[in-house]
Formats: sequence, structure tokens, C-alpha cells
Amino acid sequence: MVVKDTELPHLRRCVELAAEALGAGDEPFGAVLLGGDGTVLAEDHNRVASGDRTRQRWSAAHLPPAERAAATVYTSGEHCPMCAAAHARVGLGRIAYVASSEQLRSWLTELGVPAPPVRTLPVREVAPGVTVDGPVPELTVQIRELHFSFHRGRG
Repeated sequence: MVVKDTELPHLRRCVELAAEALGAGDEPFGAVLLGGDGTVLAEDHNRVASGDRTRQRWSAAHLPPAERAAATVYTSGEHCPMCAAAHARVGLGRIAYVASSEQLRSWLTELGVPAPPVRTLPVREVAPGVTVDGPVPELTVQIRELHFSFHRGRG
């Protein structure tokens, strides 16, 4: 599957949430969880600064397995290995992302940011059973700008 035009509003919302994260002093990541019926079940932005590194627990606590499997996670950036593993472990469905982990790694290198403590890998390498679609070129520039703002502000 590929990201369809009808899905772009959800991915645009992820970009808005990533901007909210940046405004709160956090890394610019945002996500929207859609149920199999198209209902928005949850949305949030990154909260690493507050100590919560993974939000997949919410779906495990609030959705039965069949609903998790039918859900789609829209996100501003491809999951890191920890989030990809959590995604697969709780049995969530498809992931659609704006920017890939490879793109993020390239941007961070361009900015001279040290490599993260966990190697960036594509979701398909960490969780091969999860359907993954992205990147979305028409939104990638916005996410790149948010990451550049975050990392330049830290320097």
C-alpha cells in the first residue's frame, strides 16, 4: 500500500503535533491513531522531555487485539527501533509516516548532531510483519524544518 491523498489530512495533523512538541521544548514528532473504521482514537506529540518515551502502551490498555490490528498509526517520522518493537508487540496495524529514519539520520548528520544511542533502522527491519508506508515528499520539507529548528536551538 501507499499513502493515499485521503490520508494526507492525518499526516498534516502529525506535522501540526510535531510543531506543538517543538513549541513545548521537545523533539518534533507527532502521531495520530485511527481505528479501522476511520475514527480518530488518539493523537499526541512527543513527550520525551517528560520521561515518556513510548505511547504504544495506550493502545494495549484501551483497545482489544482486533481493534489494534485494524488501526493505522500516522506519524511525522518513521518509528525508532524501540517504538517499532513496541508497535509490533502490542499488535498495532499499519504505519504511515512523513519522513523516514534514513532521512532523519541524514538531517542530523548534516547538522553535526551526534548519533543517537540506539541505531536508527527502518521499521521493516525491526518489525517485518508490520505494513509500513512512507515517506510523503509533499510534507517532508516541513518536518525537516522542525528538526533543524530543534537541533539548532540546542546548539
